[in-house]
Amino acid sequence: MPHDYALQPGDLLTLDLAVLKDGIAADAAISFIVGQQTLEATGNPGAQADAALIAVTERALAAGIEVARPGNRIGDISHAIGAVLTEAGYLVNTEFGGHGIGTTMHGDPHVPNIGRSGRGYRLRPGLLLALEPWVMADTDVLVTDPDGWTLRSATGCRTAHTEHTIAITDGEPEILTLPR
Repeated sequence: MPHDYALQPGDLLTLDLAVLKDGIAADAAISFIVGQQTLEATGNPGAQADAALIAVTERALAAGIEVARPGNRIGDISHAIGAVLTEAGYLVNTEFGGHGIGTTMHGDPHVPNIGRSGRGYRLRPGLLLALEPWVMADTDVLVTDPDGWTLRSATGCRTAHTEHTIAITDGEPEILTLPR
């Protein structure tokens, strides 16, 4: 949603983008620090903490994708993501997470960012999922802005979010939202 705010160096920004093409939906997100090279050159500790926040979401996403194979379950993905996030010391929001995707943007099954292995819907070839680890620096509570769309941490702390849409195949999962 557009806002009347000019981005400043040091802002931590997440772009969460969705596309519908030929009846198929895809969802992806990336977090980055505005003016990151300039901030890192100055040794800004805030930029280092933000970079660590972003990096943990990227590692968690990779861990979730790695176990997204036929015969495994949604809980296996949730556990892999949650293990990375919690081992890094972050609390994990359980209200928001990944989701089924395909002909609609947000569908079943819900893919929590923390969970128990061996539980939930069994993965099968052809299933499309959007996996989206999201962490906040000091809370696990998200609030929705009055625009009905923008999400923020309840404490106003920094947040990061990384997302890809994947397809479960007969072998390794295919990442459908990689840049080409």
